[in-house]
Amino acid sequence: MRESLLDCAVDHFGRCGFDGAATRAIAADCGTAMSSITYHFGGKEGLYLATAEYIAAHIAELHGPALAAARAAPTQTGQEAVERLVELLDELASMMLDNASARWARFITREQQEPTEAFDRIYTIAMQPLVETFIHLITLARPDLSADECRATGFLLFGQAMALRAGRASLVRVLGGSVDEQSEKLIRTRLAAHARAILATPENPK
Repeated sequence: MRESLLDCAVDHFGRCGFDGAATRAIAADCGTAMSSITYHFGGKEGLYLATAEYIAAHIAELHGPALAAARAAPTQTGQEAVERLVELLDELASMMLDNASARWARFITREQQEPTEAFDRIYTIAMQPLVETFIHLITLARPDLSADECRATGFLLFGQAMALRAGRASLVRVLGGSVDEQSEKLIRTRLAAHARAILATPENPK
């Protein structure tokens, strides 16, 4: 029942926000009484924070193996670091293009605009490991960049993938009304090309 409540809460909080979502409606969708929310989470705020952790844990589970492999790799050349980053970026883009990500993306987008303690949990569990790994690989690929430049570049590459979900309506319009298998492949190919171009140096051509 705990996981069922969390799954329902993702939709309700994502669509309505914390203030607009009703615990009575969440419980009803799960076919249980409101007392179940009190029992498992202590109340609405506890459910909201647990929902944030539930989303973050799901994202972290998806990317965990790839992140561990990227960080555990032996000393990498600049080109190897670029290819590791492109692989991670493509995996992230694939997740953002998947319609299944729409459910929890609404929740995260709300927290991006008006962050609460829930955002701290999402960032620490799911987003920070991705961004920090991007930055680590960029540092290896572009030793000519300062630490701040590497961090900015890491965030901007991360943001390109995030935009595929946050800017979904615009993406659909730009692509002519839908995101099909062919256009998804094109988007992912161009995103990889962007990353390689950004990280290219005379010693590490794209």
